[in-house]
Amino acid sequence: MSRVKRGVTSHAKHKKVYKAAKGFHGRRKNTIRAAKAAVEKAGQYAFRDRKRKKRTFRALWIQRLNAAVRPFGMTYSVFINGLSKSGITVDRKVLSDLAIHEPATFQAIAEKAKAALAA
Repeated sequence: MSRVKRGVTSHAKHKKVYKAAKGFHGRRKNTIRAAKAAVEKAGQYAFRDRKRKKRTFRALWIQRLNAAVRPFGMTYSVFINGLSKSGITVDRKVLSDLAIHEPATFQAIAEKAKAALAA
C-alpha cells in the first residue's frame, strides 16, 4: 500500500481554526494548540450568550418601562398589573419602544392602566 502524506488535510484543518481565531491576541491566534482551545472556548461563550441575550434585553425593556412610568406616579409592577386589569396585551419590547419613540401613545396606555387600577 502506498504512503499517505497528510500535510494537505492538516493545513486545511489548521487554516479553518486560524480563520476562526482571527483577531485573538498573542499565541491564541497563531499557535494551533492555543488557537484550537481558544476557538472552542469562544464557541461555548457564543452558545451560552445567544441564550443570555434574550434575558438581557428583557431586563433592559423592564428598566426602561420602570423609568418611563415613574412620572405617572407608578412603578413597573403596578403598571404591569394595571395593564393586565385593563385587558391591554402589549409585550414589554413594544411598550419600551413606544415609551422612547412615541411618548404620547405611551402616556395614553399608562393612563388607561392607572384608571384600571383605580376602578
